[in-house]
Amino acid sequence: MTPTDPPSFPVYSPAERRADAVIHVAGVLFAVVGGGLLLAAVAANGDAVVTASVVVYCLGLAAMLGASAAYNLAPAGAAKEWLRRLDHAAIFAMIAGSYTPFAVNLVAPPWGLVLCVAVWTAAAAGIVLKLGWPRRFERLGLALYLATGWMLLPAIGPMADGLPARVLWLLLAGGVVYSLGTLAHLAHRVAFHNALWHAMVLAAAALHFAAVAAAFT
Repeated sequence: MTPTDPPSFPVYSPAERRADAVIHVAGVLFAVVGGGLLLAAVAANGDAVVTASVVVYCLGLAAMLGASAAYNLAPAGAAKEWLRRLDHAAIFAMIAGSYTPFAVNLVAPPWGLVLCVAVWTAAAAGIVLKLGWPRRFERLGLALYLATGWMLLPAIGPMADGLPARVLWLLLAGGVVYSLGTLAHLAHRVAFHNALWHAMVLAAAALHFAAVAAAFT
């Protein structure tokens, strides 16, 4: 595609679009209703730092699911191209937001601070990449998604010390589902691959939501 060409977007069958729409509507409802209930439960505990960190998580989750719905359900055109940028950038906000409550509250210093700074630095770089250079460096962007998402591995010892076992397993399971979902995302010749990718994203988000709820409510 040259700078003068109109942006192109994948073409899906009506059945594929309907399936994807159902998944996105469910995702937005999950972010709004689930996020609201989670924040109410966390705020009831009266810890301002925990509440603020969970707000960051909920905003990241809502940004990802909302931007994905807006982009994938929008008709082709210039606005959709901008929504594509926001969609891809919001994934980084979700990844960093998902780390924040655990790094701030449960991982012992200095690991918690190091992890929080590292993941937000990587996320900021990814956001700049996706907003500033859309449709370029796609492999770099995918590698950065995975690297940012799995930053818990170098800190797995301190995380295991600070997090309840079931919470850590929920986080790991969510990471595995997200990572496997990239295979569906890349399987362009498979029918319903886009809906499957988004279903796996929603399933992984639900696992991480369960981890936050288990740790802080």
